[in-house]
Amino acid sequence: MGRGRKTKKVAMTRGLGARYGATVRKRYIKVLSETKKAHKCPQCGSPSIRRESLGVWNCRKCGLTFTGGAYTPVTKLGMISKRAVKSLQASEA
Repeated sequence: MGRGRKTKKVAMTRGLGARYGATVRKRYIKVLSETKKAHKCPQCGSPSIRRESLGVWNCRKCGLTFTGGAYTPVTKLGMISKRAVKSLQASEA
């Protein structure tokens, strides 16, 4: 009687094996999936933003290259600072 082998679904952590612990591997999956996801371009709105290198993002449609976070094109701190600059500009005018 043959038994079917059940394989584990390991997704992006397949190269890590059983090392580093479950929590670290889950965090790693979260970061990688966020990085690989298609993000919206701030200029043309197309979901075609890809990461070129650490903190450098590029739109494949309109060619816009800009800096952002290491794993996401827009960070929470960046949004807060942009909001602060806008409010300062509005108060000066």
